[in-house]
Amino acid sequence: MVKLKTDENIAAMREAGRVVARALAAARKAAAPGVPATALDRAAREVLAEAGADSPFLGYRPDWAPTPFPAVVCVSVNDAIVHGVPDGTPLADGDLVSLDCGALLGGWAGDSAVSFTVGRARPEDTRLIAAAEEALAAGIAAARVGNRIGDIAHAIGTVCRKAGYGIPDGFGGHGIGRAMHEDPGVPNEGRPERGMRLRHGMVLAIEPMLLASGDDGYYTARDGWTMRTLDGSRAAHAEHTVAITDAGPRVLTAP
Repeated sequence: MVKLKTDENIAAMREAGRVVARALAAARKAAAPGVPATALDRAAREVLAEAGADSPFLGYRPDWAPTPFPAVVCVSVNDAIVHGVPDGTPLADGDLVSLDCGALLGGWAGDSAVSFTVGRARPEDTRLIAAAEEALAAGIAAARVGNRIGDIAHAIGTVCRKAGYGIPDGFGGHGIGRAMHEDPGVPNEGRPERGMRLRHGMVLAIEPMLLASGDDGYYTARDGWTMRTLDGSRAAHAEHTVAITDAGPRVLTAP
Protein backbone atom coordinates (compact mmCIF):
# COMPACT_ATOMS: atom_id res chain seq x y z
CA MET A 1 0.00 0.00 0.00
CA VAL A 2 1.32 3.43 -0.95
CA LYS A 3 1.62 5.83 1.97
CA LEU A 4 1.20 9.48 1.02
CA LYS A 5 3.28 12.00 2.95
CA THR A 6 2.19 15.40 4.21
CA ASP A 7 4.22 18.49 3.44
CA GLU A 8 5.56 18.30 7.02
CA ASN A 9 6.60 14.69 6.44
CA ILE A 10 8.40 15.68 3.25
CA ALA A 11 10.24 18.45 5.09
CA ALA A 12 11.41 15.90 7.67
CA MET A 13 12.54 13.56 4.90
CA ARG A 14 14.52 16.42 3.40
CA GLU A 15 16.53 16.60 6.64
CA ALA A 16 17.27 12.87 6.40
CA GLY A 17 18.21 13.43 2.76
CA ARG A 18 20.71 16.13 3.70
CA VAL A 19 22.44 13.65 6.00
CA VAL A 20 22.61 11.10 3.19
CA ALA A 21 24.15 13.69 0.88
CA ARG A 22 26.81 14.56 3.46
CA ALA A 23 27.58 10.90 4.11
CA LEU A 24 28.03 10.20 0.41
CA ALA A 25 30.25 13.27 0.02
CA ALA A 26 32.44 12.14 2.92
CA ALA A 27 32.73 8.60 1.60
CA ARG A 28 33.59 9.87 -1.87
CA LYS A 29 36.22 12.23 -0.46
CA ALA A 30 37.83 9.28 1.34
CA ALA A 31 38.17 7.30 -1.90
CA ALA A 32 41.67 7.23 -3.39
CA PRO A 33 44.05 4.66 -4.89
CA GLY A 34 45.32 2.37 -2.14
CA VAL A 35 42.46 3.15 0.26
CA PRO A 36 40.32 0.15 1.31
CA ALA A 37 36.57 0.28 0.77
CA THR A 38 36.10 -0.04 4.53
CA ALA A 39 37.53 3.47 4.91
CA LEU A 40 34.65 4.83 2.84
CA ASP A 41 32.22 3.08 5.17
CA ARG A 42 33.94 4.59 8.21
CA ALA A 43 33.66 8.07 6.70
CA ALA A 44 29.92 7.62 6.14
CA ARG A 45 29.43 6.22 9.66
CA GLU A 46 31.03 9.33 11.15
CA VAL A 47 28.59 11.60 9.33
CA LEU A 48 25.58 9.55 10.46
CA ALA A 49 26.81 9.57 14.05
CA GLU A 50 27.41 13.32 14.06
CA ALA A 51 23.88 13.90 12.75
CA GLY A 52 22.30 11.53 15.28
CA ALA A 53 21.02 9.40 12.41
CA ASP A 54 20.74 5.63 12.12
CA SER A 55 21.55 3.51 9.09
CA PRO A 56 18.78 1.58 7.33
CA PHE A 57 21.52 -0.47 5.62
CA LEU A 58 23.41 -1.72 8.68
CA GLY A 59 21.93 -5.05 9.78
CA TYR A 60 19.38 -5.05 6.94
CA ARG A 61 18.51 -8.59 5.88
CA PRO A 62 15.88 -9.20 3.19
CA ASP A 63 14.60 -12.73 2.62
CA TRP A 64 17.18 -13.51 -0.07
CA ALA A 65 20.23 -12.36 1.93
CA PRO A 66 22.31 -15.03 3.74
CA THR A 67 23.55 -12.56 6.37
CA PRO A 68 22.67 -9.05 7.62
CA PHE A 69 24.38 -6.28 5.67
CA PRO A 70 27.50 -5.31 7.65
CA ALA A 71 27.97 -1.67 6.64
CA VAL A 72 26.20 1.69 6.33
CA VAL A 73 27.16 2.18 2.70
CA CYS A 74 27.29 -0.15 -0.31
CA VAL A 75 30.59 0.15 -2.15
CA SER A 76 30.26 -1.43 -5.60
CA VAL A 77 33.47 -1.47 -7.64
CA ASN A 78 33.85 -1.92 -11.41
CA ASP A 79 31.68 -4.93 -12.40
CA ALA A 80 29.64 -4.73 -9.17
CA ILE A 81 26.23 -3.26 -9.97
CA VAL A 82 24.78 -2.76 -6.47
CA HIS A 83 24.94 -4.08 -2.89
CA GLY A 84 28.74 -4.21 -2.79
CA VAL A 85 30.02 -5.14 0.66
CA PRO A 86 32.97 -2.90 1.64
CA ASP A 87 36.06 -4.93 2.56
CA GLY A 88 39.78 -4.42 2.95
CA THR A 89 40.56 -4.58 -0.77
CA PRO A 90 42.37 -1.36 -1.71
CA LEU A 91 40.88 0.77 -4.45
CA ALA A 92 43.01 1.11 -7.58
CA ASP A 93 43.65 3.99 -9.92
CA GLY A 94 40.87 4.01 -12.52
CA ASP A 95 38.34 2.00 -10.49
CA LEU A 96 34.69 2.87 -11.10
CA VAL A 97 32.96 3.10 -7.72
CA SER A 98 29.24 3.29 -6.96
CA LEU A 99 28.24 4.33 -3.44
CA ASP A 100 24.73 3.77 -2.08
CA CYS A 101 23.83 5.15 1.35
CA GLY A 102 20.76 5.75 3.50
CA ALA A 103 19.87 7.50 6.73
CA LEU A 104 17.06 7.35 9.25
CA LEU A 105 16.51 10.65 11.05
CA GLY A 106 13.53 11.47 13.20
CA GLY A 107 11.80 8.35 11.98
CA TRP A 108 12.13 9.20 8.27
CA ALA A 109 14.42 7.67 5.64
CA GLY A 110 16.56 8.99 2.82
CA ASP A 111 18.37 6.95 0.16
CA SER A 112 20.78 8.03 -2.56
CA ALA A 113 23.61 6.73 -4.75
CA VAL A 114 26.43 8.17 -6.82
CA SER A 115 29.07 6.77 -9.17
CA PHE A 116 32.56 8.16 -9.81
CA THR A 117 36.07 7.16 -10.83
CA VAL A 118 39.02 6.89 -8.47
CA GLY A 119 42.07 8.64 -9.90
CA ARG A 120 42.35 8.73 -13.70
CA ALA A 121 39.05 8.09 -15.43
CA ARG A 122 38.67 5.96 -18.52
CA PRO A 123 36.63 7.79 -21.20
CA GLU A 124 34.18 4.90 -21.43
CA ASP A 125 33.57 5.06 -17.68
CA THR A 126 32.98 8.80 -17.85
CA ARG A 127 30.35 8.23 -20.54
CA LEU A 128 28.70 5.44 -18.52
CA ILE A 129 28.48 7.58 -15.37
CA ALA A 130 27.13 10.53 -17.37
CA ALA A 131 24.45 8.30 -18.88
CA ALA A 132 23.42 7.06 -15.42
CA GLU A 133 23.07 10.65 -14.24
CA GLU A 134 21.14 11.58 -17.38
CA ALA A 135 18.80 8.62 -16.87
CA LEU A 136 18.22 9.67 -13.26
CA ALA A 137 17.46 13.24 -14.36
CA ALA A 138 15.01 11.94 -16.96
CA GLY A 139 13.27 9.78 -14.39
CA ILE A 140 12.99 12.69 -11.97
CA ALA A 141 11.59 14.96 -14.69
CA ALA A 142 8.84 12.40 -15.32
CA ALA A 143 7.95 12.17 -11.61
CA ARG A 144 5.06 14.61 -11.84
CA VAL A 145 1.53 14.61 -10.51
CA GLY A 146 -0.77 13.01 -13.09
CA ASN A 147 1.94 10.93 -14.74
CA ARG A 148 2.31 7.22 -14.05
CA ILE A 149 5.05 4.94 -12.75
CA GLY A 150 5.50 3.71 -16.32
CA ASP A 151 6.41 7.22 -17.43
CA ILE A 152 9.35 7.24 -15.01
CA ALA A 153 10.40 3.76 -16.11
CA HIS A 154 10.13 4.67 -19.79
CA ALA A 155 12.16 7.86 -19.34
CA ILE A 156 14.97 5.97 -17.62
CA GLY A 157 14.94 3.05 -20.03
CA THR A 158 14.96 5.28 -23.09
CA VAL A 159 18.17 7.01 -22.01
CA CYS A 160 19.87 3.73 -21.13
CA ARG A 161 18.96 1.84 -24.29
CA LYS A 162 19.66 4.78 -26.61
CA ALA A 163 23.20 4.90 -25.23
CA GLY A 164 23.58 1.14 -25.76
CA TYR A 165 23.71 0.14 -22.09
CA GLY A 166 22.17 -2.83 -20.33
CA ILE A 167 19.56 -2.70 -17.58
CA PRO A 168 19.54 -5.51 -14.98
CA ASP A 169 16.09 -7.06 -14.91
CA GLY A 170 14.29 -6.93 -11.58
CA PHE A 171 16.30 -4.01 -10.19
CA GLY A 172 14.78 -0.58 -9.75
CA GLY A 173 13.57 2.08 -7.39
CA HIS A 174 10.95 2.01 -4.67
CA GLY A 175 8.74 4.02 -2.41
CA ILE A 176 10.36 5.35 0.74
CA GLY A 177 9.19 6.96 3.96
CA ARG A 178 9.20 5.57 7.50
CA ALA A 179 10.95 2.55 6.02
CA MET A 180 13.67 2.49 3.38
CA HIS A 181 11.60 0.24 1.11
CA GLU A 182 7.90 0.92 0.64
CA ASP A 183 5.41 0.56 -2.20
CA PRO A 184 5.38 1.18 -5.10
CA GLY A 185 8.22 -0.40 -7.08
CA VAL A 186 9.77 1.84 -9.74
CA PRO A 187 11.19 -0.17 -12.68
CA ASN A 188 14.06 1.13 -14.76
CA GLU A 189 12.35 0.22 -18.01
CA GLY A 190 8.70 0.17 -19.01
CA ARG A 191 5.87 1.50 -21.11
CA PRO A 192 4.62 5.07 -20.77
CA GLU A 193 1.14 5.84 -19.46
CA ARG A 194 1.04 2.54 -17.60
CA GLY A 195 1.02 1.71 -13.91
CA MET A 196 0.05 3.66 -10.82
CA ARG A 197 -0.95 7.29 -11.17
CA LEU A 198 1.45 9.68 -9.42
CA ARG A 199 -0.04 11.85 -6.67
CA HIS A 200 1.08 14.70 -4.46
CA GLY A 201 2.71 13.23 -1.36
CA MET A 202 4.25 10.15 -2.96
CA VAL A 203 7.99 9.84 -2.27
CA LEU A 204 10.11 7.60 -4.47
CA ALA A 205 13.72 6.48 -4.58
CA ILE A 206 14.52 6.59 -8.29
CA GLU A 207 17.67 4.66 -9.19
CA PRO A 208 18.84 3.70 -12.67
CA MET A 209 21.57 1.06 -12.96
CA LEU A 210 23.48 0.79 -16.23
CA LEU A 211 25.67 -2.05 -17.53
CA ALA A 212 28.39 -0.95 -19.93
CA SER A 213 28.36 -3.84 -22.40
CA GLY A 214 24.64 -3.64 -23.16
CA ASP A 215 24.11 -7.12 -21.73
CA ASP A 216 21.44 -7.29 -19.02
CA GLY A 217 22.89 -10.35 -17.28
CA TYR A 218 24.07 -10.43 -13.66
CA TYR A 219 24.80 -12.86 -10.84
CA THR A 220 25.14 -12.83 -7.06
CA ALA A 221 28.71 -13.01 -5.74
CA ARG A 222 29.83 -15.46 -3.05
CA ASP A 223 29.22 -12.93 -0.28
CA GLY A 224 25.51 -13.32 -1.00
CA TRP A 225 25.05 -9.58 -1.47
CA THR A 226 27.10 -8.11 -4.30
CA MET A 227 25.36 -8.21 -7.68
CA ARG A 228 27.88 -8.37 -10.55
CA THR A 229 27.61 -8.12 -14.32
CA LEU A 230 27.57 -11.53 -15.95
CA ASP A 231 30.17 -10.62 -18.57
CA GLY A 232 32.49 -8.66 -16.25
CA SER A 233 31.69 -5.28 -17.80
CA ARG A 234 31.47 -2.21 -15.60
CA ALA A 235 28.31 -0.74 -14.09
CA ALA A 236 27.12 2.62 -12.80
CA HIS A 237 24.34 3.51 -10.36
CA ALA A 238 22.69 6.85 -9.61
CA GLU A 239 19.84 7.53 -7.17
CA HIS A 240 17.88 10.26 -5.44
CA THR A 241 14.93 10.31 -3.08
CA VAL A 242 12.26 12.40 -4.79
CA ALA A 243 8.98 13.83 -3.48
CA ILE A 244 6.16 14.21 -5.97
CA THR A 245 4.40 17.51 -5.32
CA ASP A 246 1.89 19.74 -7.06
CA ALA A 247 4.78 22.15 -7.66
CA GLY A 248 6.84 19.45 -9.40
CA PRO A 249 9.40 16.86 -8.30
CA ARG A 250 11.49 17.80 -5.27
CA VAL A 251 14.85 16.07 -4.81
CA LEU A 252 15.24 15.37 -1.09
CA THR A 253 18.78 13.97 -1.19
CA ALA A 254 20.44 16.79 -3.09
CA PRO A 255 23.48 18.30 -1.33
